[in-house]
Amino acid sequence: MRKVTSLCPALAALLLLTACGSERAGTPATPSLASGSAVTAPPTDGVRITSVTVPSSTPTSSPDGFSVHADPLPAAHSGISAAYTVTNTTTKALTYTVLFDFTTDAGEVMDNRRETVRSVGPGATVHGTVRLGAPGPGASRVTRVKISRVTKVPASEAPPASGECPPSGIRLTTDDGDAAMGLRVVGIHLENCGKQDYSVDGYPLLELLDKDLSPVQGISIVQGSGGISTGTGFDEPARPLVLKPGESALSGLMWRNTTESGPTANIPYVRVQAKQGADPVTVTPQLDLGTTGKLAVRPWTRPSK
Repeated sequence: MRKVTSLCPALAALLLLTACGSERAGTPATPSLASGSAVTAPPTDGVRITSVTVPSSTPTSSPDGFSVHADPLPAAHSGISAAYTVTNTTTKALTYTVLFDFTTDAGEVMDNRRETVRSVGPGATVHGTVRLGAPGPGASRVTRVKISRVTKVPASEAPPASGECPPSGIRLTTDDGDAAMGLRVVGIHLENCGKQDYSVDGYPLLELLDKDLSPVQGISIVQGSGGISTGTGFDEPARPLVLKPGESALSGLMWRNTTESGPTANIPYVRVQAKQGADPVTVTPQLDLGTTGKLAVRPWTRPSK
């Protein structure tokens, strides 16, 4: 059991690239299309970009030793790609999600992309590739990419891929959430994608986990709004629901990131069960609780039509 501590940002490896990616299970890296350059930057949580391919351009190393840079390319240019590896040094199969930020020379983030690599076995290395997409009209030239964030959850507890129905017949996922004036709200979505009715009653069960997937102590999980904010639907009464195949239910997490005196809490993972005995799903809402020490959970309700 671990006490809450502030999490330091992971070291980002900067590279030349812009990308277009999607969730995939780590397809093999493609050969260089034109010029290529090996990259020796250290891995970020097991993820490392191993090479870049830049047609009609010659990459050169930068003095910091962690990036590869080339002269800006025309706005309509395509064909830039970067190969990366994901290495699991733990004893359990993990699913990784990597957030890549695509930036200008000045460091301005022009785009970002998530790549999900599923079920990387203990000691295994999986290869993947992110590729350049056509930039939008008037977009500044992207000349670098960095590994902004890496999350990794037990493969058996990873949220299902889009369109996938788990063996339990229940899909549990979270959305990207909403933030305003320090208030954070993330929706938890439950879909009965199976062939039998599924009942829930009350609130989802939550366990907060640190970056090592160990339980976190010292945070109060309250049912309802807990006074964090009103008018959010979190104080609706909990009622039993029966979800027929194809029907859904909605819950959610709410918190504030207020920071005053004392240690701050930044919690990357939440293990969620739809009800007692249900298969757990570990999600990554990135709880920046500040010094509030409080997380609110909404009861299961039917989504508004």
